[in-house]
Amino acid sequence: QVQLVESGGGLVQPGGSLRLSCAVSGDTLDYYTIGWFRQAPGKEREGVSCISISDGSADYATSVKGRFTASRDNAKNTVYLQMNRLKPEDTAIYYCAANCNPAATGQGTQVTVSS
Repeated sequence: QVQLVESGGGLVQPGGSLRLSCAVSGDTLDYYTIGWFRQAPGKEREGVSCISISDGSADYATSVKGRFTASRDNAKNTVYLQMNRLKPEDTAIYYCAANCNPAATGQGTQVTVSS
């Protein structure tokens, strides 16, 4: 059974950047699309991105398009989410998910955007 561990969250000022990592174990990353989801306090979990297996192309939520970039390093069994020009509304717990399935996430990493 594949396991995922997110890391890289933290406190950042508006306009700043963070890079999240999703380490995959229990199986090879080559077989999985990987999604990023987030959940803010009092809100439902929403999809942020989903990266393909083959060419590394990704789909993004409208709210993050042009600011966030997902990438994968199959040799390291790790997926990344580069987040630039962060806004306070990006504050949430961020999760990565196998097969872009929100029911199959890790424990999450907190991202707080605040001055």
